Amino acid sequence: MYYNEKSFLYFDGEFVEASKASTDLYGQSLHYGYAVFEGIKSYKTANGAKIFKSEEHYDRLRRSAELMMIPFDYSTQDMIDITYKLLEMNSLSNAYIRPLVICSPNMSLSKGQKSSLVIEVWNWDNGYMSNKMKVMTSSFERPNPKAFRIEAKVSGHYVNSILACQEAKDKGFDEALLLDSNGFVAESSGANVFFEKDSKLYTPKTGNILPGITRNTIFDLANQLGICFEERDFTAKEMKGVDAAFFCGTAAEIVALESLDNVPFKLEWENSVSALIQKAYRHLVVEEDFTYLKKQPQYV
Repeated sequence: MYYNEKSFLYFDGEFVEASKASTDLYGQSLHYGYAVFEGIKSYKTANGAKIFKSEEHYDRLRRSAELMMIPFDYSTQDMIDITYKLLEMNSLSNAYIRPLVICSPNMSLSKGQKSSLVIEVWNWDNGYMSNKMKVMTSSFERPNPKAFRIEAKVSGHYVNSILACQEAKDKGFDEALLLDSNGFVAESSGANVFFEKDSKLYTPKTGNILPGITRNTIFDLANQLGICFEERDFTAKEMKGVDAAFFCGTAAEIVALESLDNVPFKLEWENSVSALIQKAYRHLVVEEDFTYLKKQPQYV
């Protein structure tokens, strides 16, 4: 699914065949989830393959390593150059890119002594989430920010995501909506969340969430399209039955939600300002003009 005998990845300074790559089974990352990563996408554009928000993603990877006290000395530009070379070697344009910083063998509970950079790429045709998802409020909470560096994208944090997502699927839902330790809406198992009411967008404020790069992109798009938005605390009860809602993230892009805890959202998705954001995003990532989408009278 992710690689074959013709696939290449980057590992510790070299481009190697993916089927022959290996790592140390005594690594600190394997035993304790002590690693940081990114999820990045590239798209086929009129000017060739383009990595979307490459600087922002690799800057965040470097910041995640810093926050987790993992030694890491690659520059953002070096990683961008490596990734474009890797896309070329794998003949990919529409691709998912997974950089991962892993630590050397260390069975003590101390900071990393040495790290290695892995970058993997594979073909991606959007299969992470489907539109109009049925979502449930999870019994699992997002980690308390006093216990974790939640602004870092850390491998071990995603055990929480697996538990919440699988709980939702086991109960017949498509995805989970997680609350923070204060009882306010935080995010999904792997994406940020917005809801729409009276043509205005609302999203949780920072402090208890991973402030996503796609989330920031939506702020930019909303400003350009004349759509109002606000960052604030809100409960799942307040979110139920509003006009529309969506999840957003690099892998997910913009995913419409159908219902929360079996309470449907009011508007037909196509009649929401959220749908305008979704259309604009799809144009933006392939470097197409989206300004014609400025908010129409029916959305006011």
